[in-house]
Amino acid sequence: MAIVPLEKPQRHITLGISACLMGHKVRYNGQHKRSTFCMDTLADYFNFIPVCPEVGIGLGTPREPIRLVGNADAYRVVGTVNPDRDVTDPLEAYGREKARELNAISGYILMQKSPSCGMERVKIYGENGIPSGDNGPGVFARGLMVENPLLPVEEEGRLHDPILRENFFTRVFALHRWQTDVMPNPSYKAVADFYTAYKYQIMAHNPQNYAELGQLIAKGKAVPIDELMETFSHIFMSTLARRATRKSHTNVMLHLTGYLKKTVAGGEREEILKLIEQYRQGGGPLVVPMTLLRNYLQRSGGDYIQQQVYLQPHPEVLGLRNTI
Repeated sequence: MAIVPLEKPQRHITLGISACLMGHKVRYNGQHKRSTFCMDTLADYFNFIPVCPEVGIGLGTPREPIRLVGNADAYRVVGTVNPDRDVTDPLEAYGREKARELNAISGYILMQKSPSCGMERVKIYGENGIPSGDNGPGVFARGLMVENPLLPVEEEGRLHDPILRENFFTRVFALHRWQTDVMPNPSYKAVADFYTAYKYQIMAHNPQNYAELGQLIAKGKAVPIDELMETFSHIFMSTLARRATRKSHTNVMLHLTGYLKKTVAGGEREEILKLIEQYRQGGGPLVVPMTLLRNYLQRSGGDYIQQQVYLQPHPEVLGLRNTI
């Protein structure tokens, strides 16, 4: 899980994060849940904005614990000792407020299992205090995600899964690029250039959406630019949220190998194809065939293929493809 300590990129990307994960003593018991991964690894590469929604809405530290009560279709956030203390509406409103206030961040890391911050699968209790068997997102997290559906959101615990971790940061870097390359000066060309650069990344996540986005771009000025921006960004970010598989990565790498037919000798192409097949069968991480393929494409591929984000969707120093 450790990131290789090579040259560090500039910390130009900002993430929101549950304050307890940074070591802030803001939990109900006056303690923290400091994340070694976030603080000892990610903090070298990203800026963090810490938020504790429970403190943000005026609850003290320490304080009475809260929990979700109801069922999956309708639940409230209430005190475990005093169920008349209902903080549902303030927490959800605070989530929406923070989504609007932090509209320049490129991702958010939440504390799992929290009735305020949990992204999903937070236990819901019945009125009798017994778990109902249902679960749902924490209420602050729900407000945050509803207000900003483009924002990549993940729980700290899930970031220990290599596939989920790589997917989250693929989305973080993609949204940051959209925020910096397209949003400041919206234009049809900017959206088309962005799509062109991400074609094979999109294909790795959902070939159907690859075609749908291509058709949207082809409409050009028949679609008002604001509508194009909104539609494209939502389809694009939801596409990347769908995790790529060994099968889909293999398909994309085979497509990319086709660009070497006229410039790379058959024996060298066979070497690439062999590594791709080994990867498909589970015989190693994605970084192995991708490193060789990228090296050949950077030397022998044309401008179009060399600009493909898929070749390196996040800085190599992060080592995110080393374990998937």
